[in-house]
Amino acid sequence: MIKKGLITCSVIWVSVVISVLTVYGKTDTKKVNKDTKKVVKRNTEYRFIYPKNYRSSDFSFADEYVPVNDIRVNRKMKHTLVKTSYTTVQSYVLQEEAAKIFPVIVPILQSYGIPEDFKYLPLVEAGLKSGVSKAGAAGWWQFMPGTARTYGLKVGDGKDERYSVRKSTIAACKYITELYAQFHSWTLAAAAYNVGEIKMSKALKEQRQARANYFRMHFNPETGAYMYRIIAMKQVIEQPDLYGYKINKQSLIANLEPTDLMAFDN
Repeated sequence: MIKKGLITCSVIWVSVVISVLTVYGKTDTKKVNKDTKKVVKRNTEYRFIYPKNYRSSDFSFADEYVPVNDIRVNRKMKHTLVKTSYTTVQSYVLQEEAAKIFPVIVPILQSYGIPEDFKYLPLVEAGLKSGVSKAGAAGWWQFMPGTARTYGLKVGDGKDERYSVRKSTIAACKYITELYAQFHSWTLAAAAYNVGEIKMSKALKEQRQARANYFRMHFNPETGAYMYRIIAMKQVIEQPDLYGYKINKQSLIANLEPTDLMAFDN
Protein backbone atom coordinates (compact mmCIF):
# COMPACT_ATOMS: atom_id res chain seq x y z
CA MET A 1 0.00 0.00 0.00
CA ILE A 2 2.80 2.39 0.87
CA LYS A 3 4.54 1.64 -2.43
CA LYS A 4 1.30 2.23 -4.34
CA GLY A 5 0.82 5.51 -2.48
CA LEU A 6 4.33 6.64 -3.31
CA ILE A 7 3.86 5.77 -6.98
CA THR A 8 0.57 7.68 -7.08
CA CYS A 9 2.17 10.74 -5.45
CA SER A 10 5.08 10.59 -7.87
CA VAL A 11 2.72 10.48 -10.86
CA ILE A 12 0.75 13.46 -9.51
CA TRP A 13 3.97 15.41 -8.87
CA VAL A 14 5.29 14.78 -12.38
CA SER A 15 1.93 15.87 -13.84
CA VAL A 16 2.04 19.12 -11.88
CA VAL A 17 5.61 19.88 -13.04
CA ILE A 18 4.68 19.23 -16.70
CA SER A 19 1.63 21.48 -16.39
CA VAL A 20 3.70 24.32 -14.91
CA LEU A 21 6.32 24.04 -17.65
CA THR A 22 3.61 24.04 -20.31
CA VAL A 23 2.05 27.21 -18.90
CA TYR A 24 5.42 29.02 -18.78
CA GLY A 25 6.22 27.79 -22.25
CA LYS A 26 2.99 29.30 -23.64
CA THR A 27 3.63 32.55 -21.78
CA ASP A 28 7.14 32.83 -23.25
CA THR A 29 5.83 32.00 -26.73
CA LYS A 30 3.24 34.78 -26.46
CA LYS A 31 5.95 37.17 -25.31
CA VAL A 32 8.20 36.23 -28.23
CA ASN A 33 5.30 36.62 -30.67
CA LYS A 34 4.53 40.06 -29.27
CA ASP A 35 8.19 41.08 -29.58
CA THR A 36 8.29 39.76 -33.14
CA LYS A 37 5.20 41.78 -34.03
CA LYS A 38 6.88 44.88 -32.61
CA VAL A 39 9.96 44.27 -34.77
CA VAL A 40 7.83 43.71 -37.88
CA LYS A 41 5.86 46.87 -37.17
CA ARG A 42 9.09 48.85 -36.67
CA ASN A 43 10.50 47.52 -39.95
CA THR A 44 7.28 48.48 -41.73
CA GLU A 45 7.52 52.02 -40.39
CA TYR A 46 11.02 52.35 -41.89
CA ARG A 47 10.13 50.79 -45.22
CA PHE A 48 10.78 54.06 -47.02
CA ILE A 49 11.98 56.42 -44.29
CA TYR A 50 15.27 55.47 -42.66
CA PRO A 51 17.11 56.85 -39.64
CA LYS A 52 19.68 59.50 -40.50
CA ASN A 53 22.64 57.17 -39.89
CA TYR A 54 21.09 54.21 -41.76
CA ARG A 55 22.98 53.13 -44.89
CA SER A 56 20.90 50.74 -46.96
CA SER A 57 23.22 50.40 -49.97
CA ASP A 58 26.19 51.72 -51.88
CA PHE A 59 23.89 53.84 -54.05
CA SER A 60 23.69 57.43 -52.89
CA PHE A 61 23.30 61.03 -53.94
CA ALA A 62 25.11 63.72 -51.96
CA ASP A 63 25.54 61.24 -49.08
CA GLU A 64 21.79 60.61 -48.97
CA TYR A 65 21.42 56.87 -49.42
CA VAL A 66 18.98 55.01 -51.64
CA PRO A 67 16.79 52.44 -49.81
CA VAL A 68 17.25 49.66 -52.37
CA ASN A 69 16.23 47.04 -49.81
CA ASP A 70 12.71 48.21 -50.63
CA ILE A 71 11.42 46.02 -53.49
CA ARG A 72 9.91 48.88 -55.52
CA VAL A 73 13.00 51.07 -55.25
CA ASN A 74 15.29 48.13 -56.01
CA ARG A 75 13.35 47.25 -59.15
CA LYS A 76 13.41 50.84 -60.48
CA MET A 77 17.12 51.21 -59.73
CA LYS A 78 18.01 47.98 -61.55
CA HIS A 79 15.84 48.93 -64.54
CA THR A 80 17.50 52.36 -64.81
CA LEU A 81 21.00 50.88 -64.54
CA VAL A 82 20.24 48.54 -67.43
CA LYS A 83 19.02 51.48 -69.54
CA THR A 84 22.25 53.37 -68.78
CA SER A 85 24.61 50.44 -69.34
CA TYR A 86 26.81 50.08 -72.41
CA THR A 87 24.60 47.25 -73.68
CA THR A 88 21.77 49.77 -74.11
CA VAL A 89 23.62 53.02 -74.85
CA GLN A 90 26.26 51.46 -77.16
CA SER A 91 28.34 54.64 -76.95
CA TYR A 92 30.94 56.41 -74.84
CA VAL A 93 29.32 59.80 -75.36
CA LEU A 94 28.43 60.15 -71.65
CA GLN A 95 32.04 59.66 -70.56
CA GLU A 96 33.26 61.99 -73.30
CA GLU A 97 30.85 64.76 -72.31
CA ALA A 98 31.73 64.29 -68.63
CA ALA A 99 35.41 64.66 -69.47
CA LYS A 100 34.69 67.99 -71.15
CA ILE A 101 32.38 69.65 -68.63
CA PHE A 102 33.34 68.27 -65.20
CA PRO A 103 36.60 70.25 -64.90
CA VAL A 104 34.55 73.43 -65.33
CA ILE A 105 31.53 72.42 -63.23
CA VAL A 106 33.14 70.82 -60.15
CA PRO A 107 35.14 73.86 -58.90
CA ILE A 108 32.03 76.04 -59.20
CA LEU A 109 29.93 73.56 -57.22
CA GLN A 110 32.63 73.48 -54.54
CA SER A 111 32.76 77.27 -54.32
CA TYR A 112 29.02 77.33 -53.57
CA GLY A 113 29.22 74.47 -51.05
CA ILE A 114 27.10 72.20 -53.23
CA PRO A 115 27.86 68.43 -53.24
CA GLU A 116 29.90 67.25 -56.19
CA ASP A 117 27.21 64.73 -57.17
CA PHE A 118 25.28 67.61 -58.73
CA LYS A 119 27.76 67.48 -61.62
CA TYR A 120 25.71 64.59 -62.98
CA LEU A 121 22.57 66.71 -63.44
CA PRO A 122 23.70 68.28 -66.73
CA LEU A 123 24.39 64.81 -68.18
CA VAL A 124 20.82 63.80 -67.37
CA GLU A 125 19.30 67.16 -68.29
CA ALA A 126 21.04 67.58 -71.63
CA GLY A 127 23.77 64.95 -72.06
CA LEU A 128 22.15 63.23 -75.02
CA LYS A 129 20.13 66.20 -76.28
CA SER A 130 20.88 69.11 -78.56
CA GLY A 131 19.15 72.40 -79.20
CA VAL A 132 16.08 73.67 -77.36
CA SER A 133 13.42 71.47 -75.77
CA LYS A 134 9.75 71.70 -76.73
CA ALA A 135 9.12 73.70 -73.56
CA GLY A 136 11.90 76.16 -74.44
CA ALA A 137 14.63 74.94 -72.05
CA ALA A 138 18.18 75.03 -73.37
CA GLY A 139 21.81 74.57 -72.42
CA TRP A 140 23.53 72.06 -70.16
CA TRP A 141 21.37 72.98 -67.18
CA GLN A 142 18.19 73.23 -69.31
CA PHE A 143 17.13 76.70 -68.17
CA MET A 144 13.90 78.25 -69.41
CA PRO A 145 14.50 81.80 -70.74
CA GLY A 146 12.73 83.52 -67.82
CA THR A 147 14.48 81.45 -65.14
CA ALA A 148 17.83 81.99 -66.86
CA ARG A 149 17.39 85.77 -66.71
CA THR A 150 16.30 85.58 -63.07
CA TYR A 151 19.65 84.00 -62.17
CA GLY A 152 21.78 86.38 -64.19
CA LEU A 153 22.06 84.84 -67.64
CA LYS A 154 21.65 86.88 -70.79
CA VAL A 155 19.14 85.44 -73.22
CA GLY A 156 18.16 87.34 -76.36
CA ASP A 157 19.53 89.87 -78.87
CA GLY A 158 21.67 87.17 -80.46
CA LYS A 159 23.19 86.04 -77.16
CA ASP A 160 22.29 82.99 -75.08
CA GLU A 161 24.46 82.33 -72.02
CA ARG A 162 22.57 79.13 -71.23
CA TYR A 163 25.10 77.42 -73.53
CA SER A 164 28.08 78.62 -71.50
CA VAL A 165 29.02 75.82 -69.13
CA ARG A 166 30.66 78.18 -66.65
CA LYS A 167 27.97 80.88 -66.58
CA SER A 168 25.04 78.47 -66.63
CA THR A 169 26.63 76.44 -63.79
CA ILE A 170 26.94 79.59 -61.67
CA ALA A 171 23.26 80.33 -62.33
CA ALA A 172 22.33 76.71 -61.51
CA CYS A 173 24.26 76.88 -58.23
CA LYS A 174 22.32 79.96 -57.15
CA TYR A 175 19.05 78.18 -57.89
CA ILE A 176 20.10 74.89 -56.21
CA THR A 177 21.22 76.77 -53.09
CA GLU A 178 17.72 78.28 -52.81
CA LEU A 179 16.09 74.88 -53.34
CA TYR A 180 18.15 73.26 -50.60
CA ALA A 181 17.33 76.09 -48.19
CA GLN A 182 13.65 75.45 -48.90
CA PHE A 183 13.53 71.63 -48.83
CA HIS A 184 16.48 70.75 -46.51
CA SER A 185 17.45 67.73 -48.60
CA TRP A 186 19.88 67.55 -51.51
CA THR A 187 17.83 64.79 -53.13
CA LEU A 188 14.66 66.86 -52.94
CA ALA A 189 16.56 69.92 -54.16
CA ALA A 190 17.73 67.97 -57.23
CA ALA A 191 14.22 66.62 -57.87
CA ALA A 192 12.81 70.14 -57.45
CA TYR A 193 15.31 71.37 -60.04
CA ASN A 194 13.49 69.08 -62.46
CA VAL A 195 9.88 69.58 -61.42
CA GLY A 196 10.08 73.14 -60.03
CA GLU A 197 9.83 74.38 -56.46
CA ILE A 198 6.10 75.16 -56.68
CA LYS A 199 5.15 71.65 -57.78
CA MET A 200 7.51 70.11 -55.24
CA SER A 201 5.96 72.15 -52.41
CA LYS A 202 2.50 71.13 -53.61
CA ALA A 203 3.50 67.44 -53.73
CA LEU A 204 4.91 67.60 -50.19
CA LYS A 205 1.74 69.24 -48.92
CA GLU A 206 -0.67 66.90 -50.70
CA GLN A 207 1.22 63.78 -49.72
CA ARG A 208 1.68 65.04 -46.16
CA GLN A 209 5.36 64.33 -45.97
CA ALA A 210 6.31 65.20 -42.40
CA ARG A 211 9.69 63.53 -43.00
CA ALA A 212 10.19 64.26 -46.69
CA ASN A 213 11.75 61.45 -48.70
CA TYR A 214 11.89 61.47 -52.50
CA PHE A 215 11.74 57.66 -52.68
CA ARG A 216 8.52 57.57 -50.69
CA MET A 217 6.72 60.12 -52.83
CA HIS A 218 4.79 59.96 -56.08
CA PHE A 219 5.60 62.29 -58.99
CA ASN A 220 4.95 62.53 -62.69
CA PRO A 221 6.87 59.85 -64.69
CA GLU A 222 9.77 62.16 -65.58
CA THR A 223 10.42 63.42 -62.04
CA GLY A 224 9.68 59.98 -60.58
CA ALA A 225 12.55 58.56 -62.65
CA TYR A 226 14.83 61.60 -62.37
CA MET A 227 16.91 60.70 -59.30
CA TYR A 228 17.25 57.10 -60.44
CA ARG A 229 18.70 58.37 -63.73
CA ILE A 230 21.14 60.66 -61.92
CA ILE A 231 22.33 57.89 -59.60
CA ALA A 232 22.64 55.49 -62.54
CA MET A 233 24.69 58.13 -64.38
CA LYS A 234 26.94 58.43 -61.34
CA GLN A 235 27.44 54.66 -61.31
CA VAL A 236 28.41 54.29 -64.97
CA ILE A 237 30.83 57.24 -64.76
CA GLU A 238 32.47 56.18 -61.50
CA GLN A 239 32.41 52.40 -62.04
CA PRO A 240 32.25 51.94 -65.84
CA ASP A 241 33.60 48.36 -65.85
CA LEU A 242 30.60 47.14 -63.85
CA TYR A 243 28.24 48.33 -66.57
CA GLY A 244 30.07 47.19 -69.69
CA TYR A 245 32.12 50.32 -70.43
CA LYS A 246 35.75 49.55 -71.26
CA ILE A 247 37.44 52.75 -70.10
CA ASN A 248 41.20 53.06 -69.77
CA LYS A 249 42.31 53.21 -66.14
CA GLN A 250 43.68 56.70 -66.76
CA SER A 251 40.69 59.02 -66.60
CA LEU A 252 39.49 60.74 -69.75
CA ILE A 253 39.31 63.92 -67.70
CA ALA A 254 42.95 63.66 -66.65
CA ASN A 255 44.02 63.28 -70.29
CA LEU A 256 42.27 66.42 -71.53
CA GLU A 257 44.40 69.33 -72.63
CA PRO A 258 43.46 72.88 -71.48
CA THR A 259 42.60 73.79 -75.09
CA ASP A 260 39.84 71.15 -75.04
CA LEU A 261 38.08 73.16 -72.33
CA MET A 262 38.32 76.63 -73.81
CA ALA A 263 34.98 76.39 -75.60
CA PHE A 264 33.25 75.51 -72.32
CA ASP A 265 34.85 78.07 -70.03
CA ASN A 266 33.49 81.33 -71.41
